Amino acid sequence: MNKITTFGALKKSGYKSRPVKEELRENLVKQLKNKEAGFEGIIGYEDTVIPDLQTAILSRHNILLLGLRGQAKTRIARLMINLLDEYVPYIEGSELYDDPFHPISWYGRQRLQELGDDTPVAWLHRSERYTEKLATPDVTVADLIGDVDPIKAATLKLTYSDERVIHFGLIPRAHRGIFVINELPDLQARIQVALFNILQEKDIQIRGFKLRLPLDIQFVFTANPEDYTNRGSIVTPLKDRIESQILTHYPRSIEISRKITQQEANLATQQRNAIEADGLVKDLVEQIAFEARQSEYIDKKSGVSARLTISAYENLVSAAERRLLLNNEKRTAVRISDFLGIIPAITGKIELVYEGEQEGPAKVATILVGKAIKTLMARYFPDPEKIKKSKQTNPYEEIVDWFAAGNTINLLDDLSDQDYKSALLTVPGLRVVVKKFHPGLSDNQQYLLMEFLLHGLAEFSQLHKSHLDNGFAFTDMFNSLFSAGFEEDEGE
Repeated sequence: MNKITTFGALKKSGYKSRPVKEELRENLVKQLKNKEAGFEGIIGYEDTVIPDLQTAILSRHNILLLGLRGQAKTRIARLMINLLDEYVPYIEGSELYDDPFHPISWYGRQRLQELGDDTPVAWLHRSERYTEKLATPDVTVADLIGDVDPIKAATLKLTYSDERVIHFGLIPRAHRGIFVINELPDLQARIQVALFNILQEKDIQIRGFKLRLPLDIQFVFTANPEDYTNRGSIVTPLKDRIESQILTHYPRSIEISRKITQQEANLATQQRNAIEADGLVKDLVEQIAFEARQSEYIDKKSGVSARLTISAYENLVSAAERRLLLNNEKRTAVRISDFLGIIPAITGKIELVYEGEQEGPAKVATILVGKAIKTLMARYFPDPEKIKKSKQTNPYEEIVDWFAAGNTINLLDDLSDQDYKSALLTVPGLRVVVKKFHPGLSDNQQYLLMEFLLHGLAEFSQLHKSHLDNGFAFTDMFNSLFSAGFEEDEGE
């Protein structure tokens, strides 16, 4: 079909043009009948957002995707181009990609009038039918809709009443495609008002120049609910003209969150081949985000982006890789102590409330890691608090007693694999507990759980964990309290 080069040949081929919303609808109908998934790479929305989106497309609606940051709103909008026809014909040379059957610009109408069936036709790929604009306070009506171009008027010797003097903005140039405005509330109210006629009456007004321009556009807007109160708002008449508002959300389970992270994490082939990342550490990365979304230190209205876990996992693997390179080893496994390396990935992606600001972003990030360890500790091993209340036999007694006798262990982030394992084996009973509750594990998994158990006991106040510049030190809980008290007395 895309080998046709004239309007006459296009008519003979039997080609029928369709409005873009009808095009999206009919292609979606085929997709649903064939039980094709659609929106590939979007995980966790199969029963919520995607059905709502498909309903809106079937209804030929303009769409507002409303949700906190990092909820794949823009990605969903970009994937909508897959529902467009692969190629559509347009009048060659037209800046608005005029449909040969329904030209809307002066150029397109004039070309057809002059050449008729000999009018040259070109073909537009669907990838070129997507336009995206980030709403910022400095966006103008001229950017979006257009303006009168005095240079064009002078060059062509035209009066300002001639539509050819108009320099079209982004929206008219998105004719026959998908136009996306990200963060709509950041657009000034007077600019939002300029969109009214385009959405409803299909005409544009530029500096008193009213032009009937029946644009054929699928509009998609994205917004963050926080913006309605903090940075701006969507003016009510504009919101009324957007027929479907779809709410997005964060992953609702660790499993879904983990799939997203593993899909999106950008790891080098060398990292994937040389570094083993157990399911425990992957779950721990995701649990940090879940803890952050519930934390009293973090602004819940701002949200915690899925990008946090993706960046954190990349940093975690890179921290293990750094150790591997320093020790000139060929393979290694991610450790709990490597989580020191993800702090920079957390601090830049959380919006703190007053209490969080008082603690500081690095301290809050450390607290989140600790809470995540405590949550997973209760899933992997018996809860120390429940054991104490029920007066059951304490499986951790030998471990705790060893530290109570004055012994300590330092787990530094640059320890070689051999030194790391040797350090963990010095703690009596540690490996026994891991084997008891998790038999049949590989060697690396055993040592990972041994280290995890130490961190978990520290979070349940069975041991004391000190943060060193390059690792962690574990000591007895009570001795550390007494020594801290003694130091305070000495200071007095």
